[in-house]
Amino acid sequence: MTRPGSSADTAPYIVVGPVLRFVDQSSATIWVEVDRACVVEVLGHAAPTWDLYGHHYALVVVEGLAAASRTPYEVHLDGQLAWPQAGDVQPPSVIRTLGDETVARVAFGSCRRAAPFDRRSLRVVGADALVALAERMMGGGFELWPDLLLLVGDQVYADDPSPALKKRLRELHDHDQRETAAQGPDSDDVREEIVDFEEYTWLYHESWRTPAVRWLLATLPTCMILDDHDLRDDWNSSWSWRQEMTAKTWWRDRVVGAFSSYWVYQHLGNLSPVDLAEDVVYQQVRDVADATTRERLLADFVLQADAEPDTARWSFHRDLGRTRLVVLDSRCSRRLDPGDRAIVDDLEWEWFREVTDVDVDHLLVGTSLPVLLLHGVHHLEGWSEAVAEGAWGRWGMWLGEQVRLKVDLEHWAAFRQSFDSMVTLVQEVAGRPNPPASLLWLSGDVHCSYLATAHVGGVDAARTTVRQLTMSPFRNPLQNWVRVANGRLDHRFARAVLGWLARRAGVREPAMTWDVDHGPWFDNGVMTVVLDGRSASVEVEHARVVAGRQVLDRTLTLPLTAEPTPSPA
Repeated sequence: MTRPGSSADTAPYIVVGPVLRFVDQSSATIWVEVDRACVVEVLGHAAPTWDLYGHHYALVVVEGLAAASRTPYEVHLDGQLAWPQAGDVQPPSVIRTLGDETVARVAFGSCRRAAPFDRRSLRVVGADALVALAERMMGGGFELWPDLLLLVGDQVYADDPSPALKKRLRELHDHDQRETAAQGPDSDDVREEIVDFEEYTWLYHESWRTPAVRWLLATLPTCMILDDHDLRDDWNSSWSWRQEMTAKTWWRDRVVGAFSSYWVYQHLGNLSPVDLAEDVVYQQVRDVADATTRERLLADFVLQADAEPDTARWSFHRDLGRTRLVVLDSRCSRRLDPGDRAIVDDLEWEWFREVTDVDVDHLLVGTSLPVLLLHGVHHLEGWSEAVAEGAWGRWGMWLGEQVRLKVDLEHWAAFRQSFDSMVTLVQEVAGRPNPPASLLWLSGDVHCSYLATAHVGGVDAARTTVRQLTMSPFRNPLQNWVRVANGRLDHRFARAVLGWLARRAGVREPAMTWDVDHGPWFDNGVMTVVLDGRSASVEVEHARVVAGRQVLDRTLTLPLTAEPTPSPA
């Protein structure tokens, strides 16, 4: 099937991408969406496309690269040059392979809303940190480029798309004649939301085709994890939320669209060439000749993954020499049983324990939701879970659940069993004969950024520093009243009251305390963890517009494995 605007008489073209995904010392994977069936070739390595719902995709595995090399690349479709495009003014896209095992730079953040760059949009949602990062990289300075960009959730907003996409949805789906599973008495609450696979592709097209971001994704290796807005706000926040949502007539189409598009656009690129060769679903989808069968196979897989989370794994890990990054799914793999909640189910947690049992200099844990929150919110989440589970009787159960849902209390602190398990794991990791010099949680979601230092019982901070690094948003700032509310909740008096309420509800203090040393900041930005031997530091940068250009300003440079004395920006 050809896409609108193409024909058999014209050359095939790239709709989205190329996106550079996995890179190690000798191999790389490059993902593309193209307008029709063809063969995609990169540096002499070719892959045929496969299609889903009329869209055509390929993931090209490039092997035999030299370590520590920088190789410009082109993309050919059926032998014809398709990337770079004619008239491109950006530098060539390159594959930079890993080299020095002791040095790495990992940039990360979350929450990016697609919006134009006109005066009104810049006033409402601000400068785009990813555009600013791309503009700086285009200027050179390869030694300061990140080796990896980690996108910690909420790349797309299915439940709150841009005004342009809402208009497109209204035009496509007349209220009385909507042709999706959203038909029925509950259709109003999704009429301006993304539902099926086709509509999800619009989100990625809108977000990833911004010229500077398109060049960035073609040049900088990326890994990604899902969060609630990939499906709907507060996704899997509690058992009652799930019961309400799964009863909606549109739920099945939403699940198929959300998970299938996530699998195609984000998940596949997280896998190494070895993982791809062993992935049964990928092999089946790629090798089946009939598109209808392919779509059914993937739909069956993702529906089961939603209903039975232990049948699929979205978590993954990557090694950058002596650093291991483990990215943990804290959204889909939840156990929501009242009285036995877990933000990560038993099977996923066992996998997490296995992949963190490794001899490295630094252990980075990517989890979209922060483990350590501002203290007032932490106490409120612990209280809400305890009360929802009966600490204050039947009336309290209703109150706790309502507060949990209305105020988005769904982080690690709201799943205390999992929070305590994380503390225990930190103690185990730091208690090894040769522990990592740092254990760093890299998170987003909360639309503010901050650094916190943890003091864990039994852990010698001189041997292993434990930190929470939170960066959000890339481009989606909080409203002013929410910023004020965050500040009030973390006021000393509010913290004391909420801590007292949590203790009254039976919440035990963890074997860990922490200090929020820097922040919170509420501006759009990006963080970069800099690793050199057994030393670690972090660079905090925020985006702004200067003379019509989007730039990153250094807010803070902080050593993490030494006494935290910030250097001037």
